[in-house]
Amino acid sequence: MNPRTHFRLVVLYVLVGLLLLVLMGRLWSMQILDGSHYQQLADQNRTRDIVVPAVRGMILDDRGIPLVRNRSALVVSVDRTTLSRQKDGGKAVLGRLAGVLGTTYQDVANRIRLCGPGIKRPCWPGSPYQPIPVEDHVDPKRALQIMERQEDFPGVTAQVQAVRDYPRPEGATAAQVLGYLQPITQEELDKRKGLKVTGYSGVDLIGRAGLEAQYDAALRGEPGFRRVLVDSQGRVTGTAEEKAAVPGGNLVTSIDAGVQGAAEKALKHAIENGRKGGHPSDAGAAVVMDVQTGRMVAMASYPTYDPSIWTGGISQDEYDALLGKKKGEPLISRVTQGQFAPGSTFKVSSVAAAVRDGYPLNGTYQCPGSFDVGSRAFHNFEGEALGSMSLHTALVKSCDTVFYKFAYEEWLRDGGMHPKKNPSDPMVKMARDYGFGKPTGIDLPSEAGGRIPDRGWKKDYWDATKKADCKAAKSGFPDVQKTDPARAAYLKAVAAENCVDGYVWRAGDAANFSVGQGDVLVTPLQLVRAYAAVANGGKLFTPRLGLAVMRPDGGIERRIADPPPTKLPVDPKVLAYIRGGLAGVTKSGTAAGAFNGFDFKKVDVAGKTGTAEVYGKDDNSWFASFGPVKHPRYAVVVMVAQGGQGAVTAAPAVREIWEAMYGTKKQKPLLKDGKLPSELPSAPVQGTAP
Repeated sequence: MNPRTHFRLVVLYVLVGLLLLVLMGRLWSMQILDGSHYQQLADQNRTRDIVVPAVRGMILDDRGIPLVRNRSALVVSVDRTTLSRQKDGGKAVLGRLAGVLGTTYQDVANRIRLCGPGIKRPCWPGSPYQPIPVEDHVDPKRALQIMERQEDFPGVTAQVQAVRDYPRPEGATAAQVLGYLQPITQEELDKRKGLKVTGYSGVDLIGRAGLEAQYDAALRGEPGFRRVLVDSQGRVTGTAEEKAAVPGGNLVTSIDAGVQGAAEKALKHAIENGRKGGHPSDAGAAVVMDVQTGRMVAMASYPTYDPSIWTGGISQDEYDALLGKKKGEPLISRVTQGQFAPGSTFKVSSVAAAVRDGYPLNGTYQCPGSFDVGSRAFHNFEGEALGSMSLHTALVKSCDTVFYKFAYEEWLRDGGMHPKKNPSDPMVKMARDYGFGKPTGIDLPSEAGGRIPDRGWKKDYWDATKKADCKAAKSGFPDVQKTDPARAAYLKAVAAENCVDGYVWRAGDAANFSVGQGDVLVTPLQLVRAYAAVANGGKLFTPRLGLAVMRPDGGIERRIADPPPTKLPVDPKVLAYIRGGLAGVTKSGTAAGAFNGFDFKKVDVAGKTGTAEVYGKDDNSWFASFGPVKHPRYAVVVMVAQGGQGAVTAAPAVREIWEAMYGTKKQKPLLKDGKLPSELPSAPVQGTAP
C-alpha cells in the first residue's frame, strides 16, 4: 500500500468515526435530553383532545320560570384549518357536506367565510381557529352519514350540543333585556387568555348585549375535556383522560314573566291606538319598577324582535333589519337607551325646585293662557286659561304657565342674559338630584345618560354648531323655503341669533326646561326611577335586574347585592304634597278620561301625563304613575314616541298594566294581593338545561 492510499484510508476512518460520534450524540440527545418531549409528541400522534363545552346557565324570572333556556340540537361544525390542508382547500368536502345537508355549496361556503368589510352575512364573526357551525338543527339521519364516513368529511363534526331557546312564558319576549350571544372573536381570545376555544358552545359564545353580556361570566360555566385514543386512521379506540365540564349558573332576575308579558301587550296596544289616531307611533317603552327595592319588574321596548333569530346564524337581511332605521332599530332598548323630551311628567322635579327656591308650597298662583318670557309668549296646552290655583291643582290640571313664571323669575335672579358669577340654576340642580342627566347604573350594558342642558352644555353645543349656524344665517334654508317660506324665515333668524350668541342660556331655555321641553332628554328608566323616589319618600335606588346566581341543583351560588339608595334632597312634606297632586290626576285631572271606570278601591293609582313637542315630528306621549297611593309598591311608565297626547295614548296603556297586575271583575290578577315573590325560587319551574 503506497503512502497516498494509506492517507486516504486514514481520512476515511476518521470521517466514519466522526459520523458515528455525531449519530450517537444525536441519539443520546433525542432519547436522554429531549426524551420526554418526543414521548409527548408520540402520545399526541395517538391521542386527540376533545373539549367538552359547558352548558350555559338559564335566565329565570322571579318565580324560576325560564326566560332563556337551552335545548339539545345536533350541530354540524366545520374546521377551517383542517379544510385548508386539503389539496383543493376543502371544496370537495364542502360539496359533499352540502349534499348531505340538502343545501348548496355556496351556502355552506358563505357560512364559514370570515366576516369583514364588504362581507355580507351569513359569515363567521368569531375566531378563524375554532369550529364554525353551519347547521344547528340537523336531522339525525344526515348527521349519522357524516359521523360514519369521517374519511369523506375531514374537519367536519356532528355533535349533540346545547343551543339557546326562548320559551316566551306568558307572552314575555324581553328581547332587549335578555340580549344575545355571538361567537368570540380572535381579538377577544387574545385579550382573554384564560378563555378556551371550544367550538359552538356556551364558552366561546359571548354575551353581546343585555343580561347575557352583563352576567356572561356567571352564565358561561367552565369547559371540560376528553382525551381519546385513536388509531392510524383517526378512529377512536378508547379514552385516556377525562374531566367533566362545569355547567354555568342560572341567573334569577326580578323580571316577572306575567307582568312583562302584560307590559309588552299594553305597549303594542298603545302603538296601535296611536296609529289609529293618525300618529306615526314609531317607538315606545313600558317599564315597571318595585318602588321599595328598585328591582325591575318589567321592561318592554318597541319595536322588538324574536331573540331566537341569533341561534344558528343570521342572514344579512335579518341583521340589517335589527340595526336599520327602516324597521325602527329594534336592537335598541327604548327603556335604557331611548332618550326623549319628558314633557309635563318632568314637573315633579320642577315643583320641588320651585319650593326649594322659596316659592310657598301652599301658595296661590295664576294660570293664564300664556305667559311672556322676555319678548316671546309661552302658551298653555291649547292656550287654556285656568285662573288662580295651588301647586296641587297645577299638577292635576298640568298648567304650564305657572312653571314658566317660576323659571323666568329664577333666570332673572341669576342675572338674565348677563349671569352672575355663580348662578343658582335651581331647576337644573334639582333635575340632577332626581338622577336625570346621567346613567342610573342599572345592571345592563350601554345605558344612555339622557341630557340635562345647562349653561356649560349650551356653550359646548354652540362651539360645535357655530360654523353651521353662521352658514345658515347667510344662505338660509332653501329646501324649507320651497314649502314653507315663513318657517324658513324663522329658522334663518334663529340661525343668525345662534351664530352671534348661541352660547347664552336664555329665558326661553329656562322656561322650556321647567316643563321638560327644549333640550331636556330623559330615558323611560330614569323617569320611572324618579317617580319611584317620589312614591317611596325619597329613596333613589340604583335599578337592578339580577337577584342571584343559582347552581344547576337549585342551591344558591351567590346573591347579587343591591347598591344602597341615595337620598333625594327634597323635604318629605313636599314629596307628600306632590303625591297628593298626582293622585288627583287620574280622578279629576288630565288622565281622568283614561281612568274612567277604573277600580280605585282595588288599587289607587296616581300619575302624570306628558305631551312633549318634538320639532318636525308628532308629540311624544307619556304617562308616569305609581300605586297604591297610600302604600306605594310599584311605579309604571309608558312612553310612545310620536304617539300624540299623553292622556290619549300612553295613559290607557298604563291603566292596562295596572289592571293586569291587580285584576278586574273579568280578569284575574297576575299578582296575588299585589305582591311579588319574597323568596328566591328553589329550582326552575319549567324546562331544564340538557
